[in-house]
Amino acid sequence: MKKPLILIILLFSLVMGVKAQAIYEDERYVPEKDPLVLKNLSHWQDIKFGLLMHWGTYSQKGIVESWTICPEDEGWCNRDIPNYNEYVKQYEGLKKTFNPTKFDPDRWANAAKEAGMKYVVFTTKHHDGFCMFDSKYTDYKVTSPDCPFHVNPKANIAKEVFSSFRNKGFMVGAYFSKPDWHSEYYWWPNFPPRDRNVNYDPEEHKDLWAKYTEYTHNQILELLSDYGKIDLIWLDGGWVAKKSKEVIDGAYKERLGESKSGYIKASVINQDIKMDELVEKCRAKQPGLIVVDRAVYGKNQNYLTPENRVPDKTLPYPWESCIIAGGGWSYVPNAKFMSGRDGVQLLINIVAKGGNLLLNIAPGPDGTWAQGAYDLLKEYGAWMKVNSEGIYNSKAIAPYKEGKICMTRQNNGNTYFFYMAEDKEAMPKTIHITSHQPAKGAKVTMLGVKGNLSWKYEGKGFIVDIPSSVQKNIPCKYAWTIKVSAIKE
Repeated sequence: MKKPLILIILLFSLVMGVKAQAIYEDERYVPEKDPLVLKNLSHWQDIKFGLLMHWGTYSQKGIVESWTICPEDEGWCNRDIPNYNEYVKQYEGLKKTFNPTKFDPDRWANAAKEAGMKYVVFTTKHHDGFCMFDSKYTDYKVTSPDCPFHVNPKANIAKEVFSSFRNKGFMVGAYFSKPDWHSEYYWWPNFPPRDRNVNYDPEEHKDLWAKYTEYTHNQILELLSDYGKIDLIWLDGGWVAKKSKEVIDGAYKERLGESKSGYIKASVINQDIKMDELVEKCRAKQPGLIVVDRAVYGKNQNYLTPENRVPDKTLPYPWESCIIAGGGWSYVPNAKFMSGRDGVQLLINIVAKGGNLLLNIAPGPDGTWAQGAYDLLKEYGAWMKVNSEGIYNSKAIAPYKEGKICMTRQNNGNTYFFYMAEDKEAMPKTIHITSHQPAKGAKVTMLGVKGNLSWKYEGKGFIVDIPSSVQKNIPCKYAWTIKVSAIKE
């Protein structure tokens, strides 16, 4: 009797999970109204491929960024010594040994540009509160006198990164953590931290929370005032947000119901940092600024950011998948990076669904990338040199994928069919597309190959013949692109 009941429960959970995912992905978006923001957001959607970098003092230990100082019962919060207070002291002491003397952002920008990337998002401050920029509101920063790197001409790391990438034509984005676990206004020394949240009740200590709100606004406005043109602000830590009493009470009951030990891993607290007011001030500094208040439903989340996953379908709003290229979000020694084939096909799969790929590469403690990162970007670059016209400025077209073939379309009517090869698969003699047909007189070609290809209608689709000369001299690896100048509507 128990097995059918368990199966019913599992099926119900799966259905509800899919339903919840659908609500989150299809309905939980508020469109932007500012015309300049919409213009910049449209451009951002056209460029498709970006670079994310998580970097901080934690790179010296090769550990997950920030989370080991968070007192939660989660796997990513594990520490290598059992005494919490001693660990935090050791962690914050990493500032005194952080000295990435091989830091060379121009090399990163060159490699990213060759790969076909068009925008960058850099961690100016993660949850631990350590600033990779010269903030005047804290001493916990890379330019502090007790950080050995402060004497380096490139000590203001965020400024150097933004400048190098901006000089290469990139859109520039600043990652900024709304929670700051170093700030006395967030983790008030009067109480021990309990979880990822503020460790006091903002409703009971309004003056203290007002100071934290002002502190957060001041640091973000610093970045938008003193660091040149910033195209987007990428705000992490979605639990720092305005929440109603109903949401808080419901979340508390849900967590009690889920808890087996009685220990609630993370509470839900109203943490209103006045985002509407902040965004208004930000756009006064940087008109048209794209704002990404991650995982917070509302008008200040100009695009959504599925994390380390790819949605299984097209989404009806601007979105980007942020994906780890190798190791973790932060630096991991001897990290294994994804293969060129996996990387290229990941980009195609995301773009075919109308999204952007934000690929994370984590610099090491000496200020360098692992060789595997450069190798992967070279693979992207070689493929993009042949096939980028089917990627940039493209739009999703139903059914976006059939079997091994993904598809995109340009506004001029050109449609691209990407045949994604299996590992070590040779180019086939024919490629069969079942969902679309070329219009009468349309030209069918393969990107990177001179001349037209012969084709014929087959059912509701068409078959393209691939000459043996092309099969023996493929234009690129991992995916081959059939271009059709016009398809039947």
